[in-house]
Amino acid sequence: MDEEGVREWFCREVLPLEGLLLRFIRRNWPVADDAVDIAHDVYERVIGAARSGIPHNPRQYLLTVARNQLINRAKRARIVSFDLVADLETVSIDVDLFETERRLHARDALRRVQAGIDKLSPRIREIVLLRKIEGLDVRETSERLGIGRDAVNHQLAMGMKALADHMLGGAGKIVRRRYAGRRSNGDEA
Repeated sequence: MDEEGVREWFCREVLPLEGLLLRFIRRNWPVADDAVDIAHDVYERVIGAARSGIPHNPRQYLLTVARNQLINRAKRARIVSFDLVADLETVSIDVDLFETERRLHARDALRRVQAGIDKLSPRIREIVLLRKIEGLDVRETSERLGIGRDAVNHQLAMGMKALADHMLGGAGKIVRRRYAGRRSNGDEA
């Protein structure tokens, strides 16, 4: 499927399920502040997989990917013994015929991500880099920047949506929505 078709499918079928996804993550992950990060990781995997084929049941597929993402995070969070790492280093590695191709695709993806990050406003770029690259949690990011946790989460969500749009071939612009009853002070995020 072409990138435009994937983007339309994602916006039409997956993004409306964001509330369901966040509730699922918060119910099954011990750190509620990580829910937005995990959701964006899930979106990244869903978009990547949709390029090779659109799933028939987006809701079930999204929740399956989310469950697998939570399992992977839980496995990575475990402490790994030094003996195990030493044993793994002694294992001979077979030559992977597709390694070069994977590296080329990874480098291309990194270039596209960097171009997308460069399009973000300075504040949102800083938040994305602190949360996604440096791995700071919401509290640490809000303290470092002197802004509230809700602002960090909101601006991270805007930045990640802009990056997803860029990765799907869009303009990568930040879309700001006004909500009834909320005032905007006009500051650039």
